[in-house]
Amino acid sequence: MEYRQLGRTDMRVSVLGFGGAEIGFTPGVTQGQVTTLLAAAIDAGLNVVDTAAAYQSSEAMLGIALEGRRQNVFLLTKCGAVDGFTHYDWSTEGVLSHIAESLRRLRTDYLDLVQLHSCDVETLRQGDAIVGLQRAQEKGWTRYIGYSGDGAAARFAIELDVFDTLQTSISIADQEALDLTLPLARERHLGVIAKRPVANAAWRTGQKPKDPYHHAYWERLQKLDYPFLTWDLDAAVGHALRFTLSQPGVHTAIVGTTQPGRWEANARHVLAGALPDADIAAIRDRWQAVADASWVGQV
Repeated sequence: MEYRQLGRTDMRVSVLGFGGAEIGFTPGVTQGQVTTLLAAAIDAGLNVVDTAAAYQSSEAMLGIALEGRRQNVFLLTKCGAVDGFTHYDWSTEGVLSHIAESLRRLRTDYLDLVQLHSCDVETLRQGDAIVGLQRAQEKGWTRYIGYSGDGAAARFAIELDVFDTLQTSISIADQEALDLTLPLARERHLGVIAKRPVANAAWRTGQKPKDPYHHAYWERLQKLDYPFLTWDLDAAVGHALRFTLSQPGVHTAIVGTTQPGRWEANARHVLAGALPDADIAAIRDRWQAVADASWVGQV
């Protein structure tokens, strides 16, 4: 497994991270499955675990799964949005309350990184949520603070120069950040965490996904029509993942799954190294030829 320094933090992170959204939102996932998945991820060399207060049961299940292995990972969560994105509270007190609950569910006395979960520019400008993060940091509840989101809000968050990290969407179907935020994040020495790094493999069945969450990427990929999407699924996923990890300034990519063996497969793709420059250029050229102004980063 390859490891990279996460911006100006002291965290040397695996280029693949465990994303906790899918286990939180997939019906029927058991604690036993989550514990097995996390153990496989850690055994494959992953040392980043990313979740959020909004991801339903994700934090609670990961807290149990991490018992005895907390010291093996950097533990990341997000606040501001809760209960499956049905409630929001960006007040200082609300943010502190969310973080306190995350600590309880994750069964830990500190977090390595807490991120604001995709609040808008006005919320960032108002500042109470940021104060909440800073107070949590002063209390020792989190070592670092970050922003998770996309588009103009993500750029504004970088410009504030108060965050240590940016988590944002970067993939073959989501390239706005490569021009809008990634260069500035590199300039400011922020750690960059790529979310949805394989575009949720929205093409995998050859049919439009039932879940509306995947529709934007499905529709984009139909128009992009990359030749490699006709390959064997594992090979195509590897190509897509390597594209994301090859972008300058990306330190780790968060991948969610409920499938046994996925972490080992992804780790093998990482061992193949950066995607050749010609392949990266072909993907970028196709995006620039097809994408329109509505193809913004998916929050």
